[in-house]
Amino acid sequence: MNKLTKVGCSALCGSLAAISAANAGDLTVTGGADLTWVSLEKRVTGNPIGMGSNYSLKGSGELENGWTVDLTIANTNAAAYSSSAIAIGMGGLGTLNFNSGDSGNGIQAFDDKMPTAWEETWGAGLSTSMPLVSGVGPNANVQYTSPTGGGATFVVAYAPKAGTTDTADKTGGGSVAGSTGSILDVTLNMNPDFGTEFFSGLNMFFGGSVLEGLGGTGQEDDAYQGVVGITFDLGPFSFGRQFHGKYTGETGTADYNTYKNHAYGIAFNINDDLSISYGKMDSRKVGYTHSSVPGKEDSRFMEINSVQIAYTVGGASFRVAETSGDNVGFGTSANDDTSATVVSLGLAF
Repeated sequence: MNKLTKVGCSALCGSLAAISAANAGDLTVTGGADLTWVSLEKRVTGNPIGMGSNYSLKGSGELENGWTVDLTIANTNAAAYSSSAIAIGMGGLGTLNFNSGDSGNGIQAFDDKMPTAWEETWGAGLSTSMPLVSGVGPNANVQYTSPTGGGATFVVAYAPKAGTTDTADKTGGGSVAGSTGSILDVTLNMNPDFGTEFFSGLNMFFGGSVLEGLGGTGQEDDAYQGVVGITFDLGPFSFGRQFHGKYTGETGTADYNTYKNHAYGIAFNINDDLSISYGKMDSRKVGYTHSSVPGKEDSRFMEINSVQIAYTVGGASFRVAETSGDNVGFGTSANDDTSATVVSLGLAF
């Protein structure tokens, strides 16, 4: 982490002037690079060398009443802007988060919480098109996070208009007419220990989302998403299992509008530096068949499995993932039973 300079946060907090003046804060930059080598079975790999270079700018300050203000600006590969967020910590009142989109807020925070040595099962080398829950996550939204009490944290997130992201100040985003409206997410995360040390590693999470359908083409009804899951840490082992589903709100005769997903994972920390994991996620596209591809007459099910190992020393991480998929993309081609091997070197600075 490199500290750039001391900056005044008055510009950031100008809209909060009625609450309190801001004290000077810090602006820092953090980042990392990821080098990969990938090999794909039954698909054209092309040049197998890939590189990711990401960094974030983080600003922080404190108001005179003790509230905190944090700014995050994320950039992905080739210095491409990703998202920005302003978080206001209100002490015992909780936290407000204003996000431009691509946020991981709301129910999207629970799209895959399974233990893993490196990446999610569906994100380790294969483009799977797994129908994950997302809710307000990809949209400009406001999120409230309650203080944690009794091991429970309650979150409410709201996006006034679906499909809006990266909207500049003093402007609006998204067309007034359209097939979708607002999105509301509610989640609950619980870490109950039941008064014993044995259950101190227990975590349970629940979430729901509703997207307003305005009756337009492709979004005739309200859309719903839900998730429930559990993880448990016991010594060097971590276990997890979760279920989630989504109803797209599409009612056309050619639409397959309901998905049911299931995932589980297990990870083992051999020591402080070395870990291994196995994860599986499957999805069922309710009512869907694909009869035009030989051998894929019934392609309602998609399944992804991944074995991973990660070794970390200092700011460097060496990772390997062996991932296989059955009916990837719900069997839309004859080569959708495939696998990927990824070797990765991650560097943090």
